[in-house]
Amino acid sequence: MRTGAAAGHTGYFHEAVCYDSDDDLLAVAVPFLLGGVAAGEPTIVGLGGRNAELVRAALPAGCPVTFLQGGSVYARPAGAIRSYRGLLADHVAGGAAQIRIIGQLPVEALGVTWDWWARYESAINHAYDEFPLWSMCAYDTRVTPDEVLADVLCTHPRTALPDGRHVPNSQYVDPVPYLSEPRPPVPDPVEQTPPQADLLDPGLSEARRAVRDADRGHLPAQDVDDLIVAVSEAVANAHRHGRGPVRMRLWSGADRIVVTVNDSGAGPKDPFAGLLAAGDGSAGGLGLWIAHQSCNHVALHRHRDGFTIRLTAGNPHH
Repeated sequence: MRTGAAAGHTGYFHEAVCYDSDDDLLAVAVPFLLGGVAAGEPTIVGLGGRNAELVRAALPAGCPVTFLQGGSVYARPAGAIRSYRGLLADHVAGGAAQIRIIGQLPVEALGVTWDWWARYESAINHAYDEFPLWSMCAYDTRVTPDEVLADVLCTHPRTALPDGRHVPNSQYVDPVPYLSEPRPPVPDPVEQTPPQADLLDPGLSEARRAVRDADRGHLPAQDVDDLIVAVSEAVANAHRHGRGPVRMRLWSGADRIVVTVNDSGAGPKDPFAGLLAAGDGSAGGLGLWIAHQSCNHVALHRHRDGFTIRLTAGNPHH
């Protein structure tokens, strides 16, 4: 039997916590966590750094709340979904009738890479709905841009308030239309410079060689190898599922390599492509999922002239 605000709810109970003080965060988090402990539910904190310590200090000594170690779970959206789905499945297999999690993205995610985290916040309404999960996603309004907060309300069905209320968000948009809406990514400044490579209808070996040639030793070798895999998948998808011509461009900056692959097609039909593995990949979703596992940022953009995927290895927070 589910407890608290999610009592009687089937599937994922997804809430935002938009707070502007430590006290307001604790006013929501502590009762939420203690309620889970009292009900015997797996109760998990995915907050980072200072906020994790604030919550830990506010809980009774020895309180059986699990604190996830480090912020690696939020390194990449597709990886976070894979990790959390495994965690949730394990708890359900162990007999959990409800799992409670409060988490928070790192502040860097609220900048130029927010586009793929906004997709994540929307997609998990579907990705976690098979589990009896009640989660809260914390956003500090003192450091969160207004446009990000607007997306938070669009991607969370409810908001938890410091006074104990749990209110529906009238701005909430179902994942399918939200993820299907064209959303231009923030341009990377290196794209305003002449590309190091500009290839028309490249073969896979040519595309891989262009990435290898761009490596000046300023990125970890694994990052370059991962980008080669992602570019191969993107070019293969463009040839197989898109509409020609296929154009690949590459820029090499001081701390990153950026690659765009463009074709004249409409892009993947699956709105969850990249964030969730799509069966055997026959619709192109598996290649995008691999790319989302391999890069430090992936931007998908449907536009008047077709579809573009932008892949970044290295530091995407330009």
